[in-house]
Amino acid sequence: MNLTTRTSVLGGILVLAVTLSGCASQGGEPAASAGSMSASAPTAPTSGIEDAHNDVDVEFTQNMVVHHEGAIVMADLAARVAGAPEVKALGERIAAAQEPEILDMTSWLVAWGEQSAADVDMDGMDMGGMDMGGLSQDEAMADLTAATGEGFDRRFLELMIEHHRGAIEMADAELASGSSPQALALARAIIEAQNAEITEMEQLLQAR
Repeated sequence: MNLTTRTSVLGGILVLAVTLSGCASQGGEPAASAGSMSASAPTAPTSGIEDAHNDVDVEFTQNMVVHHEGAIVMADLAARVAGAPEVKALGERIAAAQEPEILDMTSWLVAWGEQSAADVDMDGMDMGGMDMGGLSQDEAMADLTAATGEGFDRRFLELMIEHHRGAIEMADAELASGSSPQALALARAIIEAQNAEITEMEQLLQAR
């Protein structure tokens, strides 16, 4: 699936999640909370989500959606143009792992009654962990699109290592001060998975 198609599909799913949630809260009676909905209530976007959360959970979730979206753009590019099969495969795995997490986090924000990541003014937020060795997402993509062959592979691995370290920094902050069981569980999963991928990418760099 190319970047344009993947982005369109992902966007369509996110819109559907928000639409279904809105439908669940309309009607003759007030909508029940996620924890008290009856079995017959339309719960697809918020099934199993607990309402308990704090501002740290919200900021973590909003920022991590944006962070994951940036990783997927980079990973999709690697899956298409990387020279080494193992780098292509890594790009595919990163995108496949992070797309479902974006959908989960988007559904949490809907269930919590919070703004989606797309609606938040990121300029006014603490964006620690969002840069890659001092480069913004746009600057990193400019580096990648200018590189070819072995040079692309090395630059992708270098930038994605920094990107993963940023995600781990954000996840650590969530574990320190968050309260949502879902967000805390995701933070732990991100730390475990992305530390493992950093080790893998460092080994791939050493082999080049």
